[in-house]
Amino acid sequence: MHLAIAALRRRAGPTRAISVVHTDLPDNDFAALFRVLAEDPESYQRGDPMVFASAIGRSFYEQLLPAASVTLGWSAWAIHWLSRVPAQIPDHIQVAFCQDGAAREAFARQAAEDWQTFLACRGREVRPGGRLVLLIMALDEAGGFGYGPVVQAIYDGLLALVEEGFVATEEVRRMAIPTTGRSLEALRAPFKEGGHFAGLVIEHLQLFLGEDRIWAEYERSRDAQAFAARWAAFSRASVFPTLAAELSGGSGDPRAGAFMDRLEANMIARLAVAPAPMEMPLARMLLVREGA
Repeated sequence: MHLAIAALRRRAGPTRAISVVHTDLPDNDFAALFRVLAEDPESYQRGDPMVFASAIGRSFYEQLLPAASVTLGWSAWAIHWLSRVPAQIPDHIQVAFCQDGAAREAFARQAAEDWQTFLACRGREVRPGGRLVLLIMALDEAGGFGYGPVVQAIYDGLLALVEEGFVATEEVRRMAIPTTGRSLEALRAPFKEGGHFAGLVIEHLQLFLGEDRIWAEYERSRDAQAFAARWAAFSRASVFPTLAAELSGGSGDPRAGAFMDRLEANMIARLAVAPAPMEMPLARMLLVREGA
């Protein structure tokens, strides 16, 4: 945001009001966001009284902002979350590691539908000449999702909780991480007709492997326990609540806290045995709204 604001300032001058709108689902901790913006020394709001921050608590699979009101849109590590779980994954919690063809097909259809919905909404919001910058979880050139050891540690940890009798087999069967990586072909698919979709055109699209900073730290420290704990903490923050919601009592199940504690411990025990780097396929994408 600092870089974007600096670029806008060079064009518009120091007195032009700039609005930065954050979006997330309604249960996001927006209070923490606004504390960071107010208190963090690196906050983009500090030192510029003409920058105004706000937030919208709705899914980005609907229009969030007035038509043609956005100069620059930015989304990172978000579009891999699907709008819903389209099918049960019978043999895993992540469809990328599933052997069931029907489940894989259902997730692929949902991913394609959600991608078009996301683009259609953003196409309405971005003003002519505006940009949309995306960092997207992708599939590598061989179709691989990456993150294999971490995802397997989660699944194996869940199966251990079943063996211990802490959760039921049926509860784990309902659990799924509703995320998907997209190939470059899938990202381009909506743009095949005339090279544009919803008024947007692709200016840049690149596949690359993200930096595994947890592995880099392990190579320096050789601390397998710390390596495992960092991946487990990341998983707890990002996906455990989604899994806990499938307990028989939902997110309010009295076992939810202990479920996450025990699953995190199971992950640490497994990952610490054989630390390994994670392949992290990502795509950079720059879209431009047509018009002057």
